[in-house]
Amino acid sequence: MSQPHFTPRPLNPLYAGLPTTIFEVMSGLARTHAAVNLGQGFPDDPGPLDVREAAARAVVDGWNQYPPMMGLPELRQAAAAHYRHWQGLELDPDAEIMVTSGATEALAGALLALIEPGDEVVLFQPLYDAYLPLVQRAGGIPRLVRLEPPSWGMTSEKLDQVFSERTKLVLFNNPQNPTGVVYDRAQMQLLADYCVRFNAYAVCDEVWEHVVFDGLTFEPLMALPGMRERTVKISSAGKIFGMTGWKVGLVFAAPHLMKVLSKAHQFLTFTTPPNLQAAVAYGLGKPDDYFTTMRAGLQRSRDRLATGLKELGFDVLSSRGTYFLSIDLSPQSVSIDDEAFCLDLVKTRKVAAIPVSAFYAQDAVKSVVRFCFAKHDATIDRALEQLAGLAGRL
Repeated sequence: MSQPHFTPRPLNPLYAGLPTTIFEVMSGLARTHAAVNLGQGFPDDPGPLDVREAAARAVVDGWNQYPPMMGLPELRQAAAAHYRHWQGLELDPDAEIMVTSGATEALAGALLALIEPGDEVVLFQPLYDAYLPLVQRAGGIPRLVRLEPPSWGMTSEKLDQVFSERTKLVLFNNPQNPTGVVYDRAQMQLLADYCVRFNAYAVCDEVWEHVVFDGLTFEPLMALPGMRERTVKISSAGKIFGMTGWKVGLVFAAPHLMKVLSKAHQFLTFTTPPNLQAAVAYGLGKPDDYFTTMRAGLQRSRDRLATGLKELGFDVLSSRGTYFLSIDLSPQSVSIDDEAFCLDLVKTRKVAAIPVSAFYAQDAVKSVVRFCFAKHDATIDRALEQLAGLAGRL
């Protein structure tokens, strides 16, 4: 019996039209060319042993059925204590804290819960690649702020161009991927003033909050005057403990927001593996020296890569947080853009990096290249050896 002819019906055009991400492209090329992969942002160590052992114990000896939708009570209580200690936030573990399957799920849920079709959403580019499609799928209209090197700073002139009475929320990433900027109090106060003035919500992607350097103390936007009731703060255990595959997110918001955020979560993933939740609860209670030692180690790796790149003749931009630092090609050359540079780099020098222009939706800066420094010394040194002599040939 012959099969009836199948005529494909149109798929969702937003996702159907998305290209392969630059991260997939560069990681694939890194494998093909056996390159040092300083592109995708993950450490090349397995993470703290005691936290991994806590997860193993919990999966063998603990509960493996559905945990509560909002998250294990022990994790929510541990998170409340952790953020009281580190950031001075007073959060109700029963009404203001929720566990999600990673920060990206938390972002998706927050945008679906808060945006109605036609609402305007302020975004800062360069921006993490998930933001724009999530905003658009929720029905939001993006209003883009173009940030530029070397400071990547906000100004009132830039914010005046995008904020209006139609602004529903702002999506703010601090510390910022890909630039490594940690916004100071003055910059955050400027943004908070606009949120209050236009009665806008703030969805704050603060997953890099513990990965800050040079003696900086991270301050959440939620803590600023007028922001407590209008802010959704999102954190990531994967970033806090350097285990990016765990996908355990934490969401903090006032009760009137959390009631709606939890409904979005319920119909996305509903819950998160209980053994990982138990291990994160243990990890959040680790003594301060774990977190300060982690920062010091990453800062040393940042400095190792930055010093090496400078000695090779590259213009290295400041990075005060995240796993990333960037070089600006414009002082060396105007004849090659960042994407062409990265494609040539992985093929001829066997080093994978990411062009920062990929983080722009429009009017991209095309001279900045991002490297991940959360690597062993030998990995960094091998990359530097393979980059030797390149800057002078641009």
